Amino acid sequence: MAPTDEHLLRTLAPQVLGIIVRRYSDFAAAEDAVQEALLAASLQWPAEGVPDNPRGWLIQVAARRMTDHFRSELARRRRETASVLQEPPDRYVAAAPDSDAPERDDTLQLLFMCCHSSLTRPSAIALTLRAVGGLTTAEIASAFLVPEATMAQRISRAKQQIKSSGIPFGVPGGQDAAEQLGAVLHVLYLIFNEGYASSAGDVLVRSDLSKEAIRLTRAVHRLRPRDGEVAGLLALMLLTDARRMARTGPDGELIPLAEQDRALWNRPLIEEGVALISDTLSRGAVGAYQLQAAIAAVHDEAVSAEDTDWPQIVALYGLLMRMSDNPMVALNHAIAVAMVEGPSAGLVLLEPLDAPGKLQGHYRLDAVRAHLFEMSGDRVAAIRHYLSAAQRTASVPERNYLTTKAAGLRSRLDS
Repeated sequence: MAPTDEHLLRTLAPQVLGIIVRRYSDFAAAEDAVQEALLAASLQWPAEGVPDNPRGWLIQVAARRMTDHFRSELARRRRETASVLQEPPDRYVAAAPDSDAPERDDTLQLLFMCCHSSLTRPSAIALTLRAVGGLTTAEIASAFLVPEATMAQRISRAKQQIKSSGIPFGVPGGQDAAEQLGAVLHVLYLIFNEGYASSAGDVLVRSDLSKEAIRLTRAVHRLRPRDGEVAGLLALMLLTDARRMARTGPDGELIPLAEQDRALWNRPLIEEGVALISDTLSRGAVGAYQLQAAIAAVHDEAVSAEDTDWPQIVALYGLLMRMSDNPMVALNHAIAVAMVEGPSAGLVLLEPLDAPGKLQGHYRLDAVRAHLFEMSGDRVAAIRHYLSAAQRTASVPERNYLTTKAAGLRSRLDS
């Protein structure tokens, strides 16, 4: 299947799932039906061409699968019990004439459903990444730093919880919305991150994911325009996505922040993001997404890498560490400290992260160590850690970048 068709299917998948869930009220069966429809599209469209109404085509195929599912279930129940259902299975097939109008998009409702307060936070996030973000179970497991089998069980349990709890399909109001908002924002953050820096595969950037995360975050912002963390997350995404065109070279190779051509950065996105975070920071209480957006703004407003206000970034990461024990925050804080106080200071801060429950065995810890050892002049240690990081990452562009760095240092040692 052509990449454009794959992008179309990924974009349509959560929209179609939202419609099928709304119509049939069975999340697990609906997801299976949509997956079958997507598979059918991937097999038929390359040969027959993309239909004029691809979303309608997917809805129709998924609906037929749901009809088959309910008829099969009805037949099974009739075999297992002598009781007769009060309503015929056709009730599952009917839909309001305008229920699938082209302008209607149920993705936001699906998002809140997956993040319902009756689900545990890890389960809600994993399920939403699968259903709304379109990530594979392996990709989600990588984001959570857990085995794929563990993540598969977590997602399966979440589906069953939705089915047994009768969780409503729609955007909640009042206190319910506030309770679910944290999970919703975390999910959107993870979807964006996977799009901006793919954890696995041959490409570094998956713009379909990052764009969808931005679109949904804008929708949540319209829903809660005065919420500082919603605004902060949207600003963070805009300020980060503004650098996307400069992050890869002609062959898709990774280009680190310090080496990027800043003329390629999207200035309108930067201006929008800076205005958004400036406005929300002036309101009072500050959250983690707002601090991350402020850090991104410092990077984006620097004319060159050398002009970056690293002391301000260190201070912002210090505040962020008081709010969160996330080891990735501590890792980035160590990098910022190294830029201000020197690589030795940064290396000291990395030591506590090399422990179970932190970043022990994670390729990013090795990659940062390699960079700091290179800064300090210890090329042998830098080569060792670059190669260790390359062996552990599942991202081909990152692996190529890390091995290239190691090879460059080795050639300088041999010369």
